[in-house]
Amino acid sequence: MTISRRNLIRGASGLAGLSLIGPLHAQDRHHVVVVGGGFGGSTLARYLALWGGNRFRITLVDPRESHASCVMSNLVLTGALDLGQLSFAHAPLADRFGFETRVDAVSRIHLDRKRVDLSKGGSLGYDSLVLAPGIEFDAIEGYDADKVPHAWNAGEQTLLLKQQLDEVGPGDQIVLTIPKAPYRCPPGPYERACLLAALAREKTLSAGGGLAPKVLVLDANDRIQAEEATFTAAFSDLYGDIIEYRPSEEVLSVDSDARSVTTSLGTYFPKVLNVIPNHRAPALLRDAGLTQGSSEARWAPVDPVTYESTVPGADDVYVIGDAQATGQPKSGHMANAQAKVCADAIVRKNAGLMTHTQERLLNITTNSACFSPVSFDEASWLTAVFRYNISGGASGSGAMELVPESFGASEGWSRENYREMFTWASNLFSDTFV
Repeated sequence: MTISRRNLIRGASGLAGLSLIGPLHAQDRHHVVVVGGGFGGSTLARYLALWGGNRFRITLVDPRESHASCVMSNLVLTGALDLGQLSFAHAPLADRFGFETRVDAVSRIHLDRKRVDLSKGGSLGYDSLVLAPGIEFDAIEGYDADKVPHAWNAGEQTLLLKQQLDEVGPGDQIVLTIPKAPYRCPPGPYERACLLAALAREKTLSAGGGLAPKVLVLDANDRIQAEEATFTAAFSDLYGDIIEYRPSEEVLSVDSDARSVTTSLGTYFPKVLNVIPNHRAPALLRDAGLTQGSSEARWAPVDPVTYESTVPGADDVYVIGDAQATGQPKSGHMANAQAKVCADAIVRKNAGLMTHTQERLLNITTNSACFSPVSFDEASWLTAVFRYNISGGASGSGAMELVPESFGASEGWSRENYREMFTWASNLFSDTFV
């Protein structure tokens, strides 16, 4: 497999060998409830409507009328993008593809009754339930995200962090903490560190000189988790006077009023504190027992051939995106890819077709790709393909594994990458939300 920037940009990945199924002539259509309107849920609803025709009645449930993309949201901090450019209303997509939306949250899942309760009252019955709820953060003693933003869910958090960064002056300190892997968007925290350093340098220049603000990066992991060579070089070559990177330093507590953080190695009192807590599947899934069998019950185990839950009694329940436990990267691009595999499986199952045929197993692939800005006008890129290991057998016991020859990364960063990053993002947004 050949990796090129062109393939990366075009890689809003689909499922090879998809078979389109004709319409079902019946009064009662198969009802699919989709929980979450991000990259996973919106793509699922879009492609299930596209491929399933009038076989399905689809209801997308999300507590907000629009989704604010985490992808590219670090550029809101630099002023390169406005948050409105990254916000996508659910209604136009629903109108285009003929499904229903509910501005509400699912408060409880009843696996035995095939129903979900809604926060605003009432419930929805389902024939198939697709859960794409994203992530939840572990609690940290003293941590209040309304005072110390994580900005790892885009929207108000992004704007709060930007507002605090606008207050930084010469000589101030910015502290960014990185959670234990796995977490959403592996290169994201290191990308943010670079952009915080670029902002710090700009503030020094605009102030006419003086001591540059410092960016202290406290990583709970023992090393950089994505594009290690690129970010190691960026930290030293581009920002050696600004960034200090400290691995294996975990957050213990936060004083949100004082904006201070205590870690396994010390206590810090920066001007701006950006704490990104550890991630896990949301309580909605944990309370329903859908994280049983995963490590520390943090994520939802699924069959990666269909994304159907492998928890006993969770028939016709699917989990895609960040909350699933397949070991694939947690990213918007990956959620988009998983949604297509899942939609194809639901169409096949509803039509009475096999989902674990030899031919289909050989074609189960997903792609994770991204660009990472490392300055105001330069970026790097990374891409990798994951393929189902058919040696696991037709029972779904196999796993998604990295195809070694598919892995590709830029050697450093460039202005050309920065320009092409916007094309890649536009393609992904169009394939998901438009």
